Amino acid sequence: MTQDTFSAYYLDELSIDQTASRVFTIDDAAIRAFADVSTDHNPVHVDEDFAAKSPFKGRIAHGMLLGAYISATLATDLPGRGSIYVSQTLDFKRAVRPGDEVTIELTIKAIDLKSGHVTLSTLAKVRNKTMLSGTAVVIAPKRPA
Repeated sequence: MTQDTFSAYYLDELSIDQTASRVFTIDDAAIRAFADVSTDHNPVHVDEDFAAKSPFKGRIAHGMLLGAYISATLATDLPGRGSIYVSQTLDFKRAVRPGDEVTIELTIKAIDLKSGHVTLSTLAKVRNKTMLSGTAVVIAPKRPA
């Protein structure tokens, strides 16, 4: 995991193509904790013997665990503290496995100053291969008057 320090950008401080990234290590503890909190105990995630017989030939992380890491990066880095998730699309391209180091990359693509909505591209990469891509929309905090 990464540090839990927060950035905080106000809406007027954001710019198109601004980026942020965070690195997360997918380990057994993270997979099991996510299974417990989500109640998704699909054996392809938590049972090596079962998963070895699956098309993946071994355990894989929950796709939504990557979604949670995107959420964490939005909340801690860009726009940061006080941002509110509005929507997210996720296109899963490859399976992430225990032991993988996942880099979450965010890039601002659009800013609506009136609504405060910020649209960002979201990527999850392992060894520079895209595992997941999508688009997030958040409401960025406005500077206090």
